Amino acid sequence: MSPRGGARVTAEGWGWQHAGQNRWAVQDLDLSIEPGQRVLLLGPSGSGKSTLLHGLAGLLGGADEGHQAGRLLVDGSGPAEQRSRIGMVLQDPDSQVILSRVGDDVAFGMENFAVPREEIWPRVRTALTSVGLDLPLSQDTSQLSGGQKQRLALAGVLAMRPGLILLDEPTANLDPAGVLEVRDAVAAVAELTGATVVVVEHRTTDWLPVIDRVLVLGADGGVVADGPPQDTIRRESEHLLQSGIWVPDAPLPRVDRRPPAASAPLLCGAGLELGYHHGPPVRDGLDFAIHRGRVTAVTGPNGAGKSTLALTLGGLLPPRGGTLVAEPAFAPSPGNRTPVRWRSKELLTRIASVFQNPEHQFLTGRVGDEIAVGPRALRRPETEIESLATELLQRLRLDHLVDRSPYTLSGGEKRRLSVATVLMARPQMIVLDEPTFGQDRRTWEELVYLLAGIADDGAAVVMVTHDAELVDLLADERIALC
Repeated sequence: MSPRGGARVTAEGWGWQHAGQNRWAVQDLDLSIEPGQRVLLLGPSGSGKSTLLHGLAGLLGGADEGHQAGRLLVDGSGPAEQRSRIGMVLQDPDSQVILSRVGDDVAFGMENFAVPREEIWPRVRTALTSVGLDLPLSQDTSQLSGGQKQRLALAGVLAMRPGLILLDEPTANLDPAGVLEVRDAVAAVAELTGATVVVVEHRTTDWLPVIDRVLVLGADGGVVADGPPQDTIRRESEHLLQSGIWVPDAPLPRVDRRPPAASAPLLCGAGLELGYHHGPPVRDGLDFAIHRGRVTAVTGPNGAGKSTLALTLGGLLPPRGGTLVAEPAFAPSPGNRTPVRWRSKELLTRIASVFQNPEHQFLTGRVGDEIAVGPRALRRPETEIESLATELLQRLRLDHLVDRSPYTLSGGEKRRLSVATVLMARPQMIVLDEPTFGQDRRTWEELVYLLAGIADDGAAVVMVTHDAELVDLLADERIALC
């Protein structure tokens, strides 16, 4: 498949309404993107950015999944007819890992689109290098971290050299160096092939140097601003801030914390060794303490073992070595102080985990039922459940979605719901893996204030994150995995 230049994108009164929903995710959208343009698509969480990208990729399905209005075209045809011209990186990297070996996974798309055999493996190696994934081609994909899977998904798309590259939060799981590496890899492929690029990102600063147009969707899914990057950001600065867009150099909110004086730790790790039973250890020799009322940030590059540590702290993965011990008053009994041995109901009110992929913890088909799962398992009164659920859903801007399926929410909405569900059980410690992933600035601030309040009320908060602003505002302690 030789490069054929960039694809043209056209929307003519286009809209999409998910099945069973009264509100349109996108409505009356008119736009034209010229071949080779690089567009940064902005908008508040839930404004339909991901829906538009899924539509352009031909992934929205038929009438049983929703209702379409108007026309959405790629090179003058429906996106489903142009799939060989389109490559997309989804918000959830797990959903794009197909094969068990790294090299085979990158080669998969090219093989499907009949790229000559002699071109495939040189392109595989070039793509992996360009996204900074320095791994053997035979590496087991199941052993990759979330950030590494994100790089792998991008490598597979870049190796195909499509005419239209669609990127939905492509750097949300990456460390700061990885963000720039991936951005530059996208820009290099677009320069080589002339590809049209549409990227959804809440954080604008890193992408502004490599794009030539900013397009902003409003809360109703229509275009509210469109133009050259710097001019559009400057002209629409106030409106963008009110819409939840991350405007460069805008001041961060002030967070007044009340961390408690030194007290006995809830959990202590000594010589802790991390890893899965079927693979090699990923970290060893970790010593730390987790205290009530304090926020601990776990930082480090992709693949350093941050998510593995989160699972271990949450009692969901046994340590490979060393010890992880709870203080007696925190444990279910003096003789049972190791979290991985606690029963699910004992964990529910003690340690709650928010996974990197929110869908991994959803259990029902309705937001209103999902948020009540924990307290109902604890047999709490329905009046108490309803009151707390209403408060949390309103605070996290999810109250209008109470009858939606959790699986149909945007990435940012899924993340906020996953946080709300674990808070309903009022745990003494909460472990969050990338809590601000997929958030616009408004919902990011709500999460910041919420986590600060949880800590100030006496719970321990542990957050695995690449979000430097979040660490600067909230972290009392840091576990740096280098």
